[in-house]
Amino acid sequence: MAKLLSEDEIMEALTRLPHWKREGDALERTAELGSFPQAIQVVNRVAEVAEGADHHPDIDIRWRTLVFRLSTHSAGGLTEKDVSLAGEIDGIVDDL
Repeated sequence: MAKLLSEDEIMEALTRLPHWKREGDALERTAELGSFPQAIQVVNRVAEVAEGADHHPDIDIRWRTLVFRLSTHSAGGLTEKDVSLAGEIDGIVDDL
């Protein structure tokens, strides 16, 4: 099982992830894309990365607005898996 991050580790990670905020035991980011097809393209890319990492975000799709929510449910909170996937999601969103 993945190790839960300490409060200090979470705060440090958030300094490297400026688009993310902490919401309870999860990291959350909202991304506004230029169009609905672009938003779905991002979702598809994130799905590929998440499947490869065997770590899957919750994704809310509202037209061209995406909300990503990360938490390691099996560990009961935030782990390095969440921080790593958040960085991957940032790269995908930034590429578009």
